[in-house]
Amino acid sequence: MKYLLDKNLCVAYKKIVLFLQKKDKSCKMKRITSLEHQYISEVLDNEFRTSKKSIFNQRLEHAFVEKFNIGYAIAHNNGTCTMHTALAALGVGAGDEVIVPALTMGSPTLAVLHNNSVPVFADISPDTFTLDAASVRRCITPRTKAILSVSLYGLPPDYDALLDVCHEHNLYLIEDNAQCFSGKYKGKLVGSFGQFASYSFQGSKHLTSGEGGMLITCDALLAQKARQFCGLGFNGLTATGSTLQRETLQQPDFDRHITLGYNFKMSELCAAVALAQVERADELVEQKKTVAKLFHEVVKDCDFLVPQAQPEGYENVYWTYAMMLKTEHSKTDWQRFRALFLKNGGDSFYAAWKLTYNEPFFQNVVQQDPRVWQQYQKNLCPKAEFVQPRLIQLKTNYWDLAEAEQQAEILYKTSREFQ
Repeated sequence: MKYLLDKNLCVAYKKIVLFLQKKDKSCKMKRITSLEHQYISEVLDNEFRTSKKSIFNQRLEHAFVEKFNIGYAIAHNNGTCTMHTALAALGVGAGDEVIVPALTMGSPTLAVLHNNSVPVFADISPDTFTLDAASVRRCITPRTKAILSVSLYGLPPDYDALLDVCHEHNLYLIEDNAQCFSGKYKGKLVGSFGQFASYSFQGSKHLTSGEGGMLITCDALLAQKARQFCGLGFNGLTATGSTLQRETLQQPDFDRHITLGYNFKMSELCAAVALAQVERADELVEQKKTVAKLFHEVVKDCDFLVPQAQPEGYENVYWTYAMMLKTEHSKTDWQRFRALFLKNGGDSFYAAWKLTYNEPFFQNVVQQDPRVWQQYQKNLCPKAEFVQPRLIQLKTNYWDLAEAEQQAEILYKTSREFQ
């Protein structure tokens, strides 16, 4: 990093100060506002009466349909169940293969296993950290049915390349956009490329209701299958909700369960909070992007901290600010960098998750399940194996920009001392 002698401030840090001077630093955003409280009160005032049905679930789903300009949205209790539902609705079955990225948290792979299907791990691009289409292509066999892509850290994958693979081999594409609410790929909103797209309202995500998930699609038949699978296989569930009248439901000969389904529905309390967050989505997402800009000004000219690449036409919404520590002894230097950052007053940060196939449970699956033909071996996904122990994830959920500025200062100081 190039430094100026002016009061020991580097060029990057000066840019941070100028950037913040343009903002109202006295303004502190709130993650939860009076709007969320108001909607929760309305749910409680209804006393969970079934006669009121799922009003906030309906409103939340409608808000998603409007936001993404897509046909259908089905609310779930979390963002892992959404992917399980998508696989089931697409007819992906026992023993069918689903290609997943090796570098991400375990939910996509767990959803595949929940569906009694077989996860196949593909490698990543070492620059963007997202699924590499060339590696996906090498993973395809006659049993492959779908690709489950992940918009990692807020950055979309190369959808053009992935869709080319899907079209060539007649595969489904499911988007896991848990970390990428309102991101864009070549001008198009993420969530509109696959047969399904999945979102999460877990506590660390751009929008949260503590827990929850949403599945969206433009296909009416797939939406109906998804809603039935999510809703205990109930009769009368359609792409947009329930069409049955109370009089029909109360009859002794009513056929309730017409297909296999799980109880994956979102609670009304979660739906109320999630609705408020969707209505505030622009400011919540923009705050994370603003925080990321502060970190990026420090890192972008540093030769040993390499930020996640953002190709032209990709819009990163920065669920976290990810960067790779690139030094001669990166694996041991990661611990040294973190210790120094904490010593300087920095907030604790996470490493990347272990590659999914390196987790103990998945190792056991490989050893015990005869359906899993792809035995783990070193260099299964060499690019992901290189990147994973070197990744640093700085949090971006600062709702007071003054705190984010302080963390950027600490990052600058740490990078200078580390060098």
